[in-house]
Amino acid sequence: MNAINESIIKKELQLLNNWSYMDNAIEKNYSFKNFAEALAFINKVGVIAEKMNHHPELFNVYNKVKLRLTTHDAHGITQKDFDLAAAVDALP
Repeated sequence: MNAINESIIKKELQLLNNWSYMDNAIEKNYSFKNFAEALAFINKVGVIAEKMNHHPELFNVYNKVKLRLTTHDAHGITQKDFDLAAAVDALP
């Protein structure tokens, strides 16, 4: 799978909810009521990521989670990243 160029990335980002393009990845920050809710979200993302065989970078501090997506073997952003971002956006 080939990396997507920056103009397509910017168009695809418009279809997502509050994702941004930064340092060769797309990312989104989340804030939850407490650590338990943040951890539950991370677990939901993990299940989706495993099914899609596309694993994000996840960063957690107490009630905050940063989700970062890039396709390492393509050295950039691919459709896999946008598919996973859309699936995460669809979480209840």
